[in-house]
Amino acid sequence: MLYWLTLLSDGGDFFNLFTYTTFRSGGAFLTALAFGLMFGRPLINVLRVRQGKGQPIRDDGPEGHLAKTGTPTMGGLLIVGALLTSTLLWARWDNPFVWVILFVTLSFGLIGFADDYAKVSKQNASGVSGKVRLGLGFAIAGVASWWTALYHPEALQYQLALPVLKDTLINLGLFFIPFAMFVIVGAANAVNLTDGLDGLAIMPVMIAAGTLGVIGYLVGNATFANYLDVHYVPGTSEIIVFVAGLAGGGLGFLWYNAPPAAVFMGDTGSLALGGALGAIAVATKHEIVLGVVGGLFVVEALSVIIQVLYFKRTGKRVFLMAPIHHHYEKKGWSESQIVIRFWIIALVLAVIGLATLKVR
Repeated sequence: MLYWLTLLSDGGDFFNLFTYTTFRSGGAFLTALAFGLMFGRPLINVLRVRQGKGQPIRDDGPEGHLAKTGTPTMGGLLIVGALLTSTLLWARWDNPFVWVILFVTLSFGLIGFADDYAKVSKQNASGVSGKVRLGLGFAIAGVASWWTALYHPEALQYQLALPVLKDTLINLGLFFIPFAMFVIVGAANAVNLTDGLDGLAIMPVMIAAGTLGVIGYLVGNATFANYLDVHYVPGTSEIIVFVAGLAGGGLGFLWYNAPPAAVFMGDTGSLALGGALGAIAVATKHEIVLGVVGGLFVVEALSVIIQVLYFKRTGKRVFLMAPIHHHYEKKGWSESQIVIRFWIIALVLAVIGLATLKVR
């Protein structure tokens, strides 16, 4: 919205600053951070009163988690609220990619909210049926994938770009839509599975989003895209404003989610943020790079899949408990050790993902 202040500019005054994506990104970050810090405590107080017993804690999980009984959930409302406010204020409203990503974020956030509400109201960890969540998720992702493809350059529509390999595209045709749907839904559920310890999910999400935001900024700039020999996708530079808002809102949430957490993100936040990561990857034509940048989420999801399949086949377990962060809890790692070490892994993977831009 504030971008339209450029109409008041003569090209050399203060209002001209709003033409710069970097300036508006800084504004989005500070706005979202201020929102999170300002409304975090009031929201937590409301959630605590409304939810009573807070998020149900599984009695078959690590014993240390029982001490978290009574902690409210749905803290993702704080992140989504900060993100929505900052994006609407600072992003260009004429950019279709911003609207697609907002659509995915808010829609998956609503699915997560319904799931959190069911858990809290019933005081049961099962929540909304997994089939219902997946069905709604794929429907939302289908709309978003088709919508995004409409605004890709004709030469890139329905194409899969391969990292490292210069100018290499695989024409998926209409199969691009289900592929993109899988990326978005997979990212949403992978982040959801990672959100099991205080602060564990939010920092890797911010790291992955920041990396994808930089990629979006570069591939959306013809000069940078040409220099790096990556596919130019006009309009994706604006995504970094959304990402800056996510980072600011994420830090505001982390202020209250730091151990011992005063509030949990819940599915409201994890599904929304994971869906956002998938949508950004599809918009920037870096779906495969998301698997590298978000490798931590991939491992968390795979640990659950492997555990379930192996147990059904043999009656035995590969991990002491899945997702894999619980496995390390069972092995005696402290919660802070797991969280910080996983943050380090996420940062290393982000650097590797960025390196794919130049290694060609």
